[in-house]
Amino acid sequence: MKIKIAVAIAAGLAALMTAPTAAQAAPHHEHDGIRYASVKGCTVKGGEQRPCGKWRLVMHSGERGSLPDAETVAREANGKSSRTQVAPIAVSGDGRRVAYFNKSGQLAVRTMGGGVKVFAKSALPRVAQYNVTLQLSDDGARLAAVFTTDKPVKTRIFDTATGALLGSTPGGQTLRGFSADGGEVLTDVGGDESVTDLIAYSESGEQLYRVTPPQIVASNAPSALAADGRTTANVVMSAKPQLVLYDMQADQVIAKRRLKLPTGDLLMIDWTGERQVTLHLVRYPDGKANKMTIVQVDTETGAVKVRDHYSLLKDSYVFAACGG
Repeated sequence: MKIKIAVAIAAGLAALMTAPTAAQAAPHHEHDGIRYASVKGCTVKGGEQRPCGKWRLVMHSGERGSLPDAETVAREANGKSSRTQVAPIAVSGDGRRVAYFNKSGQLAVRTMGGGVKVFAKSALPRVAQYNVTLQLSDDGARLAAVFTTDKPVKTRIFDTATGALLGSTPGGQTLRGFSADGGEVLTDVGGDESVTDLIAYSESGEQLYRVTPPQIVASNAPSALAADGRTTANVVMSAKPQLVLYDMQADQVIAKRRLKLPTGDLLMIDWTGERQVTLHLVRYPDGKANKMTIVQVDTETGAVKVRDHYSLLKDSYVFAACGG
């Protein structure tokens, strides 16, 4: 069965393997960053599809590269191949860094045009790699590792330049993402009386705010946290879409903006400016993701501008698109 990865990704290239195609839309931070990572699906005996080959990195220019040192098929906790599960990967919003497991089973972060930081073997607990979700901050300076195991395991937050553990947040919570400047993280968890609580933490794991937001906020994930560490943004994807801004400190909705959006399901939302959020909208015409549209929304006026659009590689088994 197809697995769709929705991970915020940052990019790094060991080398560009294929000749460039025609240049396309300008990248997020005015450089040729990674648009998305993709793994090919191969058909095995019985007609089942499994991930195969190397992680492929598709650039804004249309050039393609690969990550030859990255694990494609996830390993079990004992180190054996799972055979069918995809190993996690994450690309930062600016497209300059990519996080993954290397062939030795260690966490690694590669910087485009630079080197690779390999984390200590003890950086993560020994769990199956498919039980780990990686997420990078927009600038790739921070990495969160989230664990979906039967027994709750704390989410770990790292400095990607040094590999140092900065802090952790309680296990059993869903990570919604980093704040725009990477200084905080936003999570959610089931609260009392079947409601959902939003919680903001500093990168060191200090709880900043915990609130029970109104349903219009709680039930419309994904959410994005602004650089102030308190203002969230989410989109109500209805017949008449609207952007909703919520202040966690004041515990109140502070703005609603009607939006005119292109066709697509909301995959990601990120703050990319003091008064701007960016949305990734993906289309699944045949049950398989094949087209992405990225739009920028003015949070003051609700004005929508298309920043980029592209088609995914047709043989993609899973993909991970950059945020931001």
